[in-house]
Amino acid sequence: MSAAIASPAAQPPQLEKKPIKFSNLLLGAGLNLFEVTSLGQPLEVVKTTMAANRGDSFATALGRVWNRGGVFGFYQGLIPWAWIEASTKGAVLLFVASEAEYYARAAGASEFVGGISGGVIGGVAQAYATMGFCTCMKTVEITKHKVAAAGQKVPGTWATFMDIYRREGIRGINKGVNAVAIRQMTNWGSRFGLSRLAEQGIRDLTGKKEGEKLSAIEKITASAVGGGLSAWNQPIEVIRVEMQSKKEDPNRPKKMTVGNTFKYIYQTNGIKGLYRGVTPRIGLGVWQTVCMVAMGDMAKTYVEKLTGEAVTAKH
Repeated sequence: MSAAIASPAAQPPQLEKKPIKFSNLLLGAGLNLFEVTSLGQPLEVVKTTMAANRGDSFATALGRVWNRGGVFGFYQGLIPWAWIEASTKGAVLLFVASEAEYYARAAGASEFVGGISGGVIGGVAQAYATMGFCTCMKTVEITKHKVAAAGQKVPGTWATFMDIYRREGIRGINKGVNAVAIRQMTNWGSRFGLSRLAEQGIRDLTGKKEGEKLSAIEKITASAVGGGLSAWNQPIEVIRVEMQSKKEDPNRPKKMTVGNTFKYIYQTNGIKGLYRGVTPRIGLGVWQTVCMVAMGDMAKTYVEKLTGEAVTAKH
């Protein structure tokens, strides 16, 4: 009788949505704000300057930024645009990526594919929600100072924003948003795969097993390798800067799209022009990782005390 009663088949684990915790959002926003306010924005300014002035060397770009306002020249676009972007992009990514990953997994995708799908869709959402107009206004701030050379008064941040909005509407302040979306989408997919690849290589070299924690130096090394390899999409970043730049050039297309901007850059500066600013971009990726690794644990402890809930986000 007992043999006739079969034990029920083991049920697969039920798929659950990852909870969105306030502590995770606060940790992400805090680390991003620290990163951009320290070295992040200066590297962003140099990267954008080189992408907009593609004949400049790294040293020339540094001199150009310094001449625009000394130390403060390296922080153009920080307040409010970089702060708005830093404090909101993590929340958008967490909310959208969590939903997208859940539905991808529910449709039968593996954990790896689900993770990439969530990140890619989350990255696109970042671009259209906040990063589009923030990157546009940062680029305008960094490149508009050319009018000062002609003896004109340089308008303030909000005056510039309202002027663009009055003349061009929502499209004007979101100029280049499609390029931002492509950048975010390819960035996330690349970083996810290439960071995994770099970490695995370090594990093989050091003899560390899967799941064993890497040291801070090993994490930063993996990020430098992954960041360098993921710079294959730098042409998208240069296209984005050119579309958003306020520089005057009669040869530029009047109505700029990703396609005709690519053609214009290639015709005027060749392949090299499409990779201008790649060095500070790699430096920016390394600095972001240094902040997450070095500051992450301290920030995590502080946020847990402040909110009274455990932080589950990885940093």
